[in-house]
Amino acid sequence: MDETGMTPLRRAALNNAAWCGAVCRAHGLAPQYDGRGLWFSARRTPPSYPDAVTLEPGVPARSVVRGVDTGSPGCSVKDSFADLDLAGEGFEVLFEAQWIHRPAGAPLPKANAGRLAWSEVSGAGELAAWEAAFDGEVSPEGDALFRPALLGGGTVFLAGRAGGRIVAGAVLSTGGGVVGVSNLFGGDAAWAGVLDAAAARWPEGDMVGYEHGEDLEAAVRSGFTAIGPLRVWLRTSDEPRLLAD
Repeated sequence: MDETGMTPLRRAALNNAAWCGAVCRAHGLAPQYDGRGLWFSARRTPPSYPDAVTLEPGVPARSVVRGVDTGSPGCSVKDSFADLDLAGEGFEVLFEAQWIHRPAGAPLPKANAGRLAWSEVSGAGELAAWEAAFDGEVSPEGDALFRPALLGGGTVFLAGRAGGRIVAGAVLSTGGGVVGVSNLFGGDAAWAGVLDAAAARWPEGDMVGYEHGEDLEAAVRSGFTAIGPLRVWLRTSDEPRLLAD
């Protein structure tokens, strides 16, 4: 995909699709870009990850649903520009959020990230501990959402520790010419630590992500700006009607 002249919003959507694709590939799936503004997986994606992400406004609803598995429970679509109507295909809006953007070189927040000891996660054992802290429970062996194949390359799992225990963290991922932040937990102190880590690794990289509610407020306090709405649609009905292009 040609990234020349992309708006921050479109870069945020592309970055998010790249991260979703990495998670899917770690689970043995083979997601695709259709060349017409859509990322999708023909097989059901891991829990909490979309089956399709729109990368440009105006993608036809029929193009979105025909490439994904709507026959099994949990099919979802990330409507990156909040311009789809999938109600007729048996979907309901699960939640709405805002894409966020923070330019490279923006002043770092004053929150004290130094109260936590921050480091990059390495190895399967540390990754399992990170996921348990993020999710609030230990996943049974073989059921982990985040697989060791995700470690390295353009993806960094960050862990903030207090007394040796992981209490905050986030994922940083490159793609779309920006640095995406996702799966953040730990509040304002987590944002401070994550921004420090991103500035050290990619000082010229704008940061993007999406948040809603109190998490959006925390992101804004950390120097992000809301740049546009998105919706996540979840399929809840087995009786869709056909949509016209």
